[in-house]
Amino acid sequence: MTHSPKDFGRSAEALAEHCLRRKGYRILERNLRIGHGELDLIAQDGPTLVFVEVKGRRTERFGGASHAITPHKQRQLIKLALAYLAKQALSNCPCRFDVILVSESAGLSPQITHMENAFEVSSSDWQW
Repeated sequence: MTHSPKDFGRSAEALAEHCLRRKGYRILERNLRIGHGELDLIAQDGPTLVFVEVKGRRTERFGGASHAITPHKQRQLIKLALAYLAKQALSNCPCRFDVILVSESAGLSPQITHMENAFEVSSSDWQW
């Protein structure tokens, strides 16, 4: 992969998108800015709308990529997804949140892990 953090992030998102396409997902949006936040990828998996957070890490310090989806980050993603659904006038669309982890170790190919339905969302969280 590349050296600068910005380039590494872009490469991680490109790898995540490629992974989803190979699985038959249709990519609807990339890096969608909503207010002060961003949804990395929005995809369609059959009838389900999938909000995908991409996390890339070069080291396992601080728990690696899987520990980057904190409860605060989850609430932020839910809020952004609700704004997207409202803007698109989608009210009865099945949705889920996936996380794609891209880990890089020196001299090795990046390791990609796709976590479908990475966290649960309560029905009260889906109200707008």
